[in-house]
Amino acid sequence: MELLSGADMIARFLQDEGIEYIYGYPGGAALHIYDALFRQDKVKHILVRHEQAATHAADGYARASGKAGCVLVTSGPGATNAVTGIATAYMDSIPMVVLCGQVASHLIGEDAFQETDIVGVTRPIVKHSFSIRHPSEIPEVLKKAFYLASTGRPGPVVVDIPKDMTAPTERYEYVYPKKVKLRSYNPVTRGHTGQIKKAVEMMLKAKRPVFYTGGGVVTGKASEGLTDLVKQLGYPITTTLMGIGAYPQSDRQCLGWLGMHGSYESNMAMHHADLIIAIGARFDDRVTNNTSKFCPTAKIIHVDVDPSSISKTVRADVPIVGPASSVINEMISLVQGHNVAHPEALTEWWEKIDGWRADREGKLYEPSKPGEALKPQEVIEALCRVTRGEAYVTTDVGQHQMFAAQYYKFDKPNRLITSGGLGTMGFGFPAAMGIKQNYPDDDVVCVTGEGSFQMMMQELSTCKQYGVGVKIVNLNNASLGMVRQWQDLNYKSRHAHSYMESLPDFHMLIEAYGFTAITVNTLDELEPALERAFADKHELVFLDVKVDPFEHVYPMQVPLGAMRDMLLSKTERT
Repeated sequence: MELLSGADMIARFLQDEGIEYIYGYPGGAALHIYDALFRQDKVKHILVRHEQAATHAADGYARASGKAGCVLVTSGPGATNAVTGIATAYMDSIPMVVLCGQVASHLIGEDAFQETDIVGVTRPIVKHSFSIRHPSEIPEVLKKAFYLASTGRPGPVVVDIPKDMTAPTERYEYVYPKKVKLRSYNPVTRGHTGQIKKAVEMMLKAKRPVFYTGGGVVTGKASEGLTDLVKQLGYPITTTLMGIGAYPQSDRQCLGWLGMHGSYESNMAMHHADLIIAIGARFDDRVTNNTSKFCPTAKIIHVDVDPSSISKTVRADVPIVGPASSVINEMISLVQGHNVAHPEALTEWWEKIDGWRADREGKLYEPSKPGEALKPQEVIEALCRVTRGEAYVTTDVGQHQMFAAQYYKFDKPNRLITSGGLGTMGFGFPAAMGIKQNYPDDDVVCVTGEGSFQMMMQELSTCKQYGVGVKIVNLNNASLGMVRQWQDLNYKSRHAHSYMESLPDFHMLIEAYGFTAITVNTLDELEPALERAFADKHELVFLDVKVDPFEHVYPMQVPLGAMRDMLLSKTERT
């Protein structure tokens, strides 16, 4: 029998669970746990400079690796600083376990120093939460936390740990639980065969079909099966922002991504489709626009592991509850040996789609002329060329996020790492840190803007301490670009507090931390600067790229319109 304190149980459990990195920031209520981590060397603790960065780093690690990220914070402000990152993971269904120190049990409810009811605070933005009541239950509770975070529809789980539960003087038997029992939690492992057969029958009879796939395909590790199914049928496919890379974007059958700033051809194809095969997507408002006008002629097949997502906003004609991977594999077996019922209609459908593509060819943006400010689109296209489309690309939120998603061509899943649901400024840089530590020999680049970067730029200190060689491409337009764009369109260009009137000298700032900074002003300087930045995979390099402050993101859906209702430039619309 092995006797351990509650703190040592946590450290030992993390080892037994195979956790490599835990991101956090110490404080009084968590010090017993920190001492236990200090006395072992298998689990590496990464000291961030803000607890929000800890959650984003763990989130980035989880998105890239498919494993649950792990966070350790102290009570009160330490825990509340983590709330934004918890909500970010919740909205995008990312597995994460957040260990929160808490004041001693006898002080709970007494408004003790640094006491916060973090279980109550986070209740709407977690998949589940636990509060430790006795040290002996720590191994089982942690096993349940990681199991819940990673199965079914993934999500963050909070574990609240009062300080007296980790006291070094109290020791109890430790046994690593290899299995977990939860009577009320039984995530589905496969879809209903009858519903899948009905869906396949509809798919084979469709005349204007479109696959619409989301982040559930990526988190469900179903990209390979999806590619096989789409290739067999020869149908067009579009993805959500979170689903980018689930199907190779360079392939002809891929129409790009859809929704508010999706491609013209993907939005047009969705609107005119007679069948939409939705897999791992939740029909959120950034895709559907006005649900009363959404795809008026289409029948809908909806596959999702979360039953509450099906028919939540758009009614499904054939609902299928199940993991994307198993449902897709069953669809493949049913499709094999069968031909589509209307090949001539499918040919006409592709001709229509190719016509929409041709309509926009060469009209996506106006390239910069010699002496003019760079266009953000040019920067992303050059970034894609220099990295051969193989980098892990994180983004913050705003215009730069949309440009990165539009102009970097992702042929693999888990490569675009972005906050889709919550839209969290400050996400990109710490997320890139978490990825780079897991994939040190790969290119990891954060595409950001000067507004977003300033929210988490203190993590340069973390990168310095641990030698994290991410690349940072700052599309500097001296403004909150997406806010300014909306003000141009809806507020007669009254730019209320959207211009950054006082910015640091980023070059000097980066050098103060001991890193390399490169300022880019012209198109001629761009590609050599990128080549220099990516010459050493283990060196942090910051590119401050001055871009056209008046450039907008297009296409852009017209608010309250149908999917086909889009602004295509400052002067044209559908």
